[in-house]
Amino acid sequence: MRVHVTDLKPGHFLGEDTFSSRGLHVLPKGTKLRIEEIAKLMQHSVDYVDIEVVTEEPAPKGRASIIKAVTGNFDNMIDGFESVYMEALTQGRFNQSLVDDVLQPSLQSLDKHKDVVSLLLLLDREDDYTYNHSLQVGMLSYYIATWLGYSKRECYEIGRAGYLIDIGKCRISPALLNKPGKLTSLEFEEVKLHTTYGYEIIRNSMDDKHTALVALQHHEREDGSGYPGNLTASEIHPYAQIAAVADIYSAMTTPRVYQSKQELISVLREIHNLSFGKLNPKTVQAFIQHLMPNFIGKRVLLSTGDMGVIVLNNPIDVFRPLVQSGGKFLDLSRDRNIAVVEIYME
Repeated sequence: MRVHVTDLKPGHFLGEDTFSSRGLHVLPKGTKLRIEEIAKLMQHSVDYVDIEVVTEEPAPKGRASIIKAVTGNFDNMIDGFESVYMEALTQGRFNQSLVDDVLQPSLQSLDKHKDVVSLLLLLDREDDYTYNHSLQVGMLSYYIATWLGYSKRECYEIGRAGYLIDIGKCRISPALLNKPGKLTSLEFEEVKLHTTYGYEIIRNSMDDKHTALVALQHHEREDGSGYPGNLTASEIHPYAQIAAVADIYSAMTTPRVYQSKQELISVLREIHNLSFGKLNPKTVQAFIQHLMPNFIGKRVLLSTGDMGVIVLNNPIDVFRPLVQSGGKFLDLSRDRNIAVVEIYME
């Protein structure tokens, strides 16, 4: 059956080898078409192809139940952090078993969920910023550790350290943490103490100096411009280097009283730029390399006001993808006046 490329749908199979007008072999016979393959055909100006029509694969069963289970885990992690936070506030320490009882099964369940972007979109909720942020940093730290090849035990420890990095904020005035305007220099110095407070609280609560060091060092930067110790690259604990990437990404993509959230892919570009002097390059590379494929297939709102779908990560500029919108394919690496302003789960 001969079909124009604009009428192709995911799930079709190519009935014949497909060539461009210049004779370049684009895709072989039998290729199962996805959005990426359809985009490739259009990029090579292929007009018609022969296909074997097959029924499009149904959506995975139980998607609603999967989302419900994931959000239930998120709720447990947020409720657990609130309990730990309040215990640290009132007693200066917390019960480690409470952290492990909540966190261990929740982090282990993440192994089944490879689409980290969808998880982040599910976390775009109205929960208390500090609690939601701690969940996100714990989750992202766990994933990054996995991508970097750490053992299961180390991945859990790194995820737990990310979950607890802001526990020291319980000693900072809520009025200061939630101030809508810019902090004065004295106020900022006070907020910076949450790293030291976190170190002290964790040392009082756990026999784990690595977790305490992550709380202390997650605002250190490789060029020595961070705090509280102005440490440089070799002096920063590897776990803290991981948590720093997760911390910045979560902070920039989450709305706060003094800051609107930023679009996920544009934040990845900023994280990439920070890998030249501020953040550990290997950690940033693993983060971007594994997160970017998750954006393919996501619905987006463009700066033109049009809706579209990301169909391909652009090899020329990975942060400006190929988007299908209104029957057209937009190469954002070339259409520099068009940008993605919002990303949706589906």
